[in-house]
This record gives sequence, C-alpha cells and structure tokens, in this order.
Amino acid sequence: MLQRIQTIYLLLVAIVSSGLIFVFNLWKNEDELVFAIDKPIIFSAFLSIALLAIITIFKFKDRKSQFVLGRLNIILNLILLGFFVYQSLNLSGETMVSEKGIGMLLPFVSIVLLVLANKAIKKDEDLVKSVDRLR
Repeated sequence: MLQRIQTIYLLLVAIVSSGLIFVFNLWKNEDELVFAIDKPIIFSAFLSIALLAIITIFKFKDRKSQFVLGRLNIILNLILLGFFVYQSLNLSGETMVSEKGIGMLLPFVSIVLLVLANKAIKKDEDLVKSVDRLR
C-alpha cells in the first residue's frame, strides 16, 4: 500500500537524489563550485537512483521485488559514494585549490533511508507470512 512508512522513506530518497543535487556542491576547484549537474555521469547516477526509488514505490504489490530494487539502489549509492571518496582523495589538499562540499554525503543519506525502507518492507513481508500461517 502507498500509505506505508517505506513509501515516505523512498520518497525522501527520490527528493534527496533528484532535488538536493541542485542545492549542495560536491567540491570546489580553484575558483568554481562543482555541482552534480556539472558532471553528466554523476548527474545521471543521481537521477537513476531517484528513478529507481520512484519505481520501487509503485511496486508495492510485490514486496519481494520492492526489496530487491531497494538493495539494488543501495548498491548504486555505494558505487556513487565510492566514486566520491576516490574523487575526494585525489583532490589536492592545498587551501587555495580545493574544498570538499557537503554534496558528497547525499549518497550516505540515501543509503540510510533505503536501509530503513528495506527494514519496513521486510517487516511487512514477515507480517503477511505470519497471517498466512494462521489460515
């Protein structure tokens, strides 16, 4: 059902991945701020995460596929987070050259919300299985 708590978590993932990428910068190179929309691969990764979260919301009748899509979304976020860690380690540490932005933490926020959504989906699946045993 759409009024479950996992819907709210997944909607927050979609908002974080598609909306906040325009607000928070990823890093600062010399004189310019780098946002996710400036890099097409990062931008498409964020949008695919948001799209997968929206698709997961509308798979509410099939909880098993909803759970699998949630795990796939977590893997995509981990890949994006790994790319950001790699990128931040390659940025120089000079004070006038680079500065890391808070936008690099957006995949971590999405991972936490996806774990909470998967936990709620698993709880619903267990509830349905326990009711089926009583029949």
